[in-house]
Amino acid sequence: MSLKTSFWTEIAQLAKTNSIIIDRPKHSAHPRYPEVIYPLDYGYLENTSAGDGDGIDVWMGSSNTRTLTGILCTFDTFKRDAEIKLLIGCNEKDLQIIRNFNNHMHTLFIPNPLTTT
Repeated sequence: MSLKTSFWTEIAQLAKTNSIIIDRPKHSAHPRYPEVIYPLDYGYLENTSAGDGDGIDVWMGSSNTRTLTGILCTFDTFKRDAEIKLLIGCNEKDLQIIRNFNNHMHTLFIPNPLTTT
């Protein structure tokens, strides 16, 4: 198994086996910025750790699958902060919605090469 395949296989397995905690449901307001409304379910993987000390961030798309669509890498110039967010069950429309939501940041979408969107 190549390193690339191993990376995607392992991260997809993590997304499938860990509980997804949706702490910001679709249409809910951001806890600190009430004018910011989440267009899709947003949360984190339970029992994981990201660079900010919280769980790995997750965007849940509109399909009812636990398929890892890809990863969104974000860089916030204002906060001087970089993160990854797992995109699960996302179609093309969901991807555009997520990109629009994150339009204040620099983003890079990396599709999962082991699946198709």
